[in-house]
Amino acid sequence: MRESAMGDQVSKPTHLNVAPCPDVSVVVPVYGCAGCLEQLSERVASVLSGIGLTHELLLVDDHSPDQAWERIRELGKMSSRVRGLQLSRNFGQHAAISAGLHHARGQRIIVMDCDLQDVPEEIPALLEGLEAGYEIVLGQRVERQDTWFKRSGSNAFYRTLGWLTDTEYDPSTANFGAYSRKVVDAMNAMPEVDRFLPLMARWTGYRTLRVPVSHGRRTEGKSGYTLRKLLQMATRIALSFSDKPLRLVMTMAFALAAVGAGIALLAVYRYWAGDIRVAGFTSILASIWLVGSFIMGSLGVVGLYIGRIHSETKRRPQFIIWHDTWQESSTNDRDD
Repeated sequence: MRESAMGDQVSKPTHLNVAPCPDVSVVVPVYGCAGCLEQLSERVASVLSGIGLTHELLLVDDHSPDQAWERIRELGKMSSRVRGLQLSRNFGQHAAISAGLHHARGQRIIVMDCDLQDVPEEIPALLEGLEAGYEIVLGQRVERQDTWFKRSGSNAFYRTLGWLTDTEYDPSTANFGAYSRKVVDAMNAMPEVDRFLPLMARWTGYRTLRVPVSHGRRTEGKSGYTLRKLLQMATRIALSFSDKPLRLVMTMAFALAAVGAGIALLAVYRYWAGDIRVAGFTSILASIWLVGSFIMGSLGVVGLYIGRIHSETKRRPQFIIWHDTWQESSTNDRDD
């Protein structure tokens, strides 16, 4: 069994070029849904073979706690269409997606979650959008089958992210979508460590279509995203993709400067008017706390940006591939 590290510059094993490239690559990050994988594999195969397309299913184990890798290995032995990638640790959902995109060989790439809430039977509708000339086709979940708390958390996440990045987001869309080869190649060429698929795809500027799709209920496991984690991710992504927090600090600085100038003018006017009073302790203390808090907050925002710059300049790989079922299968026979 060979171990390999994959990052910004990904070199694919030479034996991958022997097999013909499939029509469609389906990239699925796996975390906490080992029991869904067999049904997912069967439904994806049924749907794509039903419309006459060859495919590969890339299951990326993001260090799932439920022994998902063993199940992925079993599926890989059962079908040559299934390929498993195991990351060395939990790098996060979007890093796992990036790992799959780097290894996808198809001209059309589907990205979906592993919990079957992204319904495999909707894949043909997404592919039709690509056939119509669009480069990015996103599944729009018209009626989400999530709890009220999950929907509220998702809405809060996208509202916060949209406000911080000055971008409008549709909470009904997520990662489920179809992407052309040129879009995936463009995203693979992006070297940043912090990955967020929707923003990266949007940045390419290619034609985008939203297609209404059905949304399934989660039958196994639970989402790893709490409201707190969603808001933290929104802040982190905003620091990586936008300079608005810095602009907000500058706006606040100008606002406080205007308030200070107004107070100074008022003091001069009262002096010339003969209304001279000794400044009170409370007002002085309040002013010191106000200005001091703003300065510390400004330094904090600048520090966060410096931290992101520090992370990017390290040029560490976006992910590390620990195991690959294609490498394991080089000495074993598989049948479809």
